[in-house]
Formats: sequence, C-alpha cells, structure tokens
Amino acid sequence: MSAPTSDVNRFLAAKPRLEAIAYRLLGSASEAEDAVQETYLRWQGADTGRIEVPEAWLTKVLTNICLNQLTSARARRETYVGQWLPEPLVAGDPMLGPADTAEQRESVSYAMLVLLERLSPDERAVYVLREAFGYAHKEIAGILDVSEAASQQILHRARKHVARGRARREIDEAEARRVVEEFLAAATSGRTEPLVALLTRDAVAVGDGGGKVPARAKAFEGVKAVATFLRGLFTPGAGKRAVAGGSPELYAATANGDPAVVAVVDGRVIGVMCLEVAEDGIAAVRSQVNPDKLERVAERWAAADHGEPLVRAVY
Repeated sequence: MSAPTSDVNRFLAAKPRLEAIAYRLLGSASEAEDAVQETYLRWQGADTGRIEVPEAWLTKVLTNICLNQLTSARARRETYVGQWLPEPLVAGDPMLGPADTAEQRESVSYAMLVLLERLSPDERAVYVLREAFGYAHKEIAGILDVSEAASQQILHRARKHVARGRARREIDEAEARRVVEEFLAAATSGRTEPLVALLTRDAVAVGDGGGKVPARAKAFEGVKAVATFLRGLFTPGAGKRAVAGGSPELYAATANGDPAVVAVVDGRVIGVMCLEVAEDGIAAVRSQVNPDKLERVAERWAAADHGEPLVRAVY
C-alpha cells in the first residue's frame, strides 16, 4: 500500500539532509543512498500519525542503519584489496550537504572522511551530527540512546582522534584551479624537482583500485618517494594507456571541497585525484580509481559541460 502524499512529502523534504548525514557517516554515496532508501521503507511502515517530530524520527532511524553498516563495513575492509578510500563527490553534488560554516565544509573534505575511518561507529556518529549538523547533545543522546554526558564524552574522544591529522587549508574555487594547474605542470614536466617544490616534506600518496584497477597496496610516504611516484605516473607509456582504456584527458575540478584532477577517457571518468592542501604545500595525493566508487561522479560529470581539459592525451 502506498504512503499518503503528506507522508511522502515530509520524507522528501528531509531526504537531502538524510543523504548528507549518511554520506559523512559511511564515506560512500551508493551506501548512503541505500541507507536512505531503507529509512524510507521503515517510514512507510510506521504509524506516522503518532510521530511527533518526523525529522528526529528519521534521523534516528537513518543513523542506526548507518551504524549497523559501519560495523559490518569494518569486517569487509579487512579483506579489501589494497588501500580503502572514500567515494569522492564533485562540486555541486547535493549529497555534500550544507557548506555554510568552516565545520560543515571540513566535515565533508576528503581528508576528513579518511580521518573519520579512525573513529568507532558511535564516535563517528556523534562527531558528524554535532560538528556538521549542529545537533545538541540532548538530541544526539536521543538518537543513540545514550546520556547527554556520554554524548559529550564520545565527542571529546572523537575530536582527539581527528585532531591528530594535519590542519587543512581552506581555499576557494579559483585558488583550487590554480593548485591543480601548478600540480599538473609539475607532474607532467618529466622531472621530480617541480613536484618536490609543491609537496610537503611528509607528503603521502594513496590509491584505491579495489582490486579492479592496479594501485599500490601501500602508500608512498615522504616528498621524494611521492614525487618520484607521480613523475612515473604521468610519464607516457603503452601499458598505462592499456590500463586506462585510452589516453586520458585531465580536468581541474573540486571534489569534497578540495582541488582535484579528474581523468577522463572518451567522456568516461576513470579516476579522481584529490589534493589535500596544507599551509606548506600539498600534503596528500589520494587517487580514487575503483570504478565502483566513480559511478556517481561519472553520471554528474557526463551531465555537465566542463570546458577544455588542462592536459590532453597525458599518455
């Protein structure tokens, strides 16, 4: 039996916020969509006339679905092939959610999504609900069925874990493009020196191929190792063309609020390289090339005009 129109409309009004919460909790757009759909099914089956605050009810149901997914995801990632990275989202994707405050922008940055993997499911839930969406500890306590004091303590622990990461520098869209332009000029120069000048001394490079696209199982660490890797990555070769399915064109973009390189072959997105920018340079280069984690980016990319690529036929 279909839900009354009023119930459907109330859910649709809450859906963008639910998707944004789920994405931050799970680091996966596809899993976030599944969690929101499951929330809707439970909403359909509920006695909505007795639900006083639909937003609170929906948030609680969604959060607990995500907590269950996070618990099972930890077991799945123990057998994941290579490095695991979140699913990137390009600028304009509504799943990125609110970006009015520095805390909201920080909470969905690619670097932060990586850091959130350090947290327990409860820590991640409290951190996201409090820092990104401004829920009061009383509300969070009701969502997680804990006391307000426990919610405050969980947030304190989560902040300590997250604070161990490097401070990210916020940059606007114009500066993000400039960063990508400088990065690609250095990466395609055939020399390591320009890359060394752009990277921090403790820079890292990580790739996620999910066992479907070649990616090193261990991260590159240190400016020289990362610069050497990047020089080799952007050096033309028949083997690379074969893996990519052609010669990629490289575009400047922003993904999760950070500068990003989008690699495209025949209109198909084959990789998104996110650049974490710190005060002293590019601190991390994280490449998502697992095709399963590029489906949403590919759909949105194909639906828009991105102008001319910065680099044509890189291989």
